Amino acid sequence: MLPEAYLFDMDGLLLDSERLAMSSFLDTVAPKGVALSKAEPFFLTLVGTSAATTNAMLLEFLPKALKPADVIEEWRANFDAAVSADLPVKEGAAEVLADLAGQGARMAVVTSTLGDRARHHLEVAGLLGHVEFVLGGDEVRATKPDPAPYLQAAERLGVNPNRSAAFEDSDRGIAAAVAAGCHAVQIPDLRPVDQPLPDLGQMVAHSLAEAVSMAQHSVANKGR
Repeated sequence: MLPEAYLFDMDGLLLDSERLAMSSFLDTVAPKGVALSKAEPFFLTLVGTSAATTNAMLLEFLPKALKPADVIEEWRANFDAAVSADLPVKEGAAEVLADLAGQGARMAVVTSTLGDRARHHLEVAGLLGHVEFVLGGDEVRATKPDPAPYLQAAERLGVNPNRSAAFEDSDRGIAAAVAAGCHAVQIPDLRPVDQPLPDLGQMVAHSLAEAVSMAQHSVANKGR
């Protein structure tokens, strides 16, 4: 028995975009007097957050002299310029999606990134055609770590989340996938060196190919 569907996060899982986002953030705030020793650890706390949560956290973090809206606008412009120059796909991701598509697997992307931006990024990266749809952070009833994004994706596909596989890099994302009842695998990307993974009962893999194999075995074993 194989998973009824494969649900993928995007940033840090399919696309190596978290590093672009971090470098763009640091390039934005450093000239404004924000110490890199504080900015980089702060950025890592943003991984996996929705746009609204990111904005709220920035409001708390930035010096009072800086307007969060202006910083966000400049950060986004810097990030978009970086994406236009080069949007790297995570190693093995294109091959995994192509292989699953060739098997007739049903796939969707479940991301905290705004839907239109996510679809654009996946199209630029050449991955959009492999998935049935992209569910963005502005298109869900609640954002990760709430299970709503994965439950909503399963509903839209008409599949059972308990028989679906979900893949995440961030702690917030994996919490959402586990809470939704998916066969959830975490492939860590950017995270503080001394920060242990959450103990949520998720599987942990070093690559997306390994993660897919783990999820398939998990579904097959549960189906016996």
